[in-house]
Amino acid sequence: MKELYLKEKGTENAETIIFLHSGAMASWMYDGQITAFNDYHCIIPDIPEHGQSIDVKPFTITDSAERITNIIHDHAHNGRAHLVGISLGAQIILQILSTTPNVVDHAIISGTPLRTIQQTETILKLLDHAIKVYAPVKDTNFFIKANMRTYNMPKHLFDNFKESTQRINHDALERILTENMLFKQPDGLEKVETPVLVITGEKDYKIIKESACDLVKTLQISKGYMAPKLGHLWNLEYPDLFNKVLRSWINNIDVSGILLPLKY
Repeated sequence: MKELYLKEKGTENAETIIFLHSGAMASWMYDGQITAFNDYHCIIPDIPEHGQSIDVKPFTITDSAERITNIIHDHAHNGRAHLVGISLGAQIILQILSTTPNVVDHAIISGTPLRTIQQTETILKLLDHAIKVYAPVKDTNFFIKANMRTYNMPKHLFDNFKESTQRINHDALERILTENMLFKQPDGLEKVETPVLVITGEKDYKIIKESACDLVKTLQISKGYMAPKLGHLWNLEYPDLFNKVLRSWINNIDVSGILLPLKY
């Protein structure tokens, strides 16, 4: 079995943090966190069919969760890790929490779509059509820049984003989007006793905020907040705030003074 590409720093430090990136990106998405957490053991994989793990396929959320769980067993100190994920990465964390919550110390999940569309033949045909329309234009500079504006991504990340986008072929794109858009709240989350911070950007999509509210109701030890004036990929928009929230949460420090109450 092919292994995931890992970026690993600070192996000498006591606690492990694993960062899971969103769809169509790669480990570079967390460069602003790696430098800020040099006192932690940080692992940032490229998830299947992304970045330098492009040949690890096919992508599924279940398989990705199993792979990350194995990485925790093999690399994380004491067999446990703090998990951080945005969007697709957050969905993978939820899958891990539903199956092997004992390997997770604290979790931060942001921008997690859960209130997804019902899987019917009509929906699958519409999804297939949308992918066929999107695929031919996704690699153009115009469309890449438009996506970056949508997420308010810093302009200096253009080359990284372009490379990550262009690595994903049509078949991989179909698998990734289908998994992401049809993902539902996994069974067993109501039994999880791991502290989970559920966040959205204040400017995030309504369905993301609705999903966050659903999660806070389900997870026993969770808090829900919004990052003020920020969008879906707010770790890229305002890394200092993201880092402050992350450091506070994994050290059991209250974050209510720097975030907004969750609502939609």
